Amino acid sequence: MKSPILQSASRYLLPILLLFSVFLLLRGHYYPGGGFVGGLVAAIAFVLHSFAFGTAESMKMLKYKPSAIIPVGLIVAAIAMFLPVLFGLPVMTGLWIEEPIPVVGMIGSALLFDIGVYLVVIGVVLTILFTISLETH
Repeated sequence: MKSPILQSASRYLLPILLLFSVFLLLRGHYYPGGGFVGGLVAAIAFVLHSFAFGTAESMKMLKYKPSAIIPVGLIVAAIAMFLPVLFGLPVMTGLWIEEPIPVVGMIGSALLFDIGVYLVVIGVVLTILFTISLETH
C-alpha cells in the first residue's frame, strides 16, 4: 500500500537530497564529503522515491538503468587519473585551474575523479537495491 504522505514528502525531498548530494560532492575537496558520500546521498534520494512510488516508477524516472552509469563513472575517473600523464606528470597527480571559480573554489583533476566516484557509487547502490527490490516482488 502506497502512502500519500510518503509520496508527498518524496516529491519535495528528492530534489533537496540531490542538491545536497552535489553540495557534498563539491565540498569534498576542503572538508568531509566528496564523491563517495555525495553518491550515497543521491542514491538514497532515489531509494526514497522508489519506496514511495515503486521501483518501476523510479527506474522510469532515471531514464537509464543504474548499471549503465557505472562504466561512465569509471571512464570519468580513469580520465582524471591518466590526464596528468599527458603533461609528463605521474598518474594521479593533481592538475588545477589557476583561478578559483566563485562558488565552487579551485577546480582540478581531483574534482573530475570525485565526479567519477559519485557516478559509480550511484550506479552500484541503485543497481543492487533495485535488483533486490525487483526480485522480491
